[in-house]
Amino acid sequence: MKNKDVEQVLFSEAKIRKSLKEAGEKISSDYRDKNLLIVCVLKGAVMATAELLKNITVPCSIDFIQASSYGEKTSSSGKVVIKKDIGQDLSGCDLLICEDILDSGLTLSKLCDMLSRRNPRSIKIFTMLDKPEGRKVDLKADYFCFKAPDAFLVGYGLDYAEKYRNLPYIGILKKSVYENK
Repeated sequence: MKNKDVEQVLFSEAKIRKSLKEAGEKISSDYRDKNLLIVCVLKGAVMATAELLKNITVPCSIDFIQASSYGEKTSSSGKVVIKKDIGQDLSGCDLLICEDILDSGLTLSKLCDMLSRRNPRSIKIFTMLDKPEGRKVDLKADYFCFKAPDAFLVGYGLDYAEKYRNLPYIGILKKSVYENK
């Protein structure tokens, strides 16, 4: 059932799971014989990363990093704050950074720059949603599930002011929820 604050459901739970299964199969093929470390960007990417992991068939490790540039706003502030860092040595690892949405690219650009200084063998990006119209830096996802429209999206990990992450689908949040806040 659709949440009353959601204007339109864009991607159903079934469609999301199907796309994450396909991404997991592709990643498994690409990372055969590599030292895969999945880096989940908290909090938004938790649901997608968990589902993606179920579909990755090669050995891998997982760690978490928490970065924020949104706060309670609907667009990036441009200032990226690292709230939780990775707890292991990255030397020789093939990193796959898992994000919920690649929009401005500011957060992921800073993360890639920061993590590259720790000597991983490679860094690639997986994002559930790619929103290239919002890009402010030259950054592309190596893997993604869906192109995102120019709207504020919630559900399946994506939030507004820490709410709506638990929705089993991705939908457009009604403007009346966040306008004049």
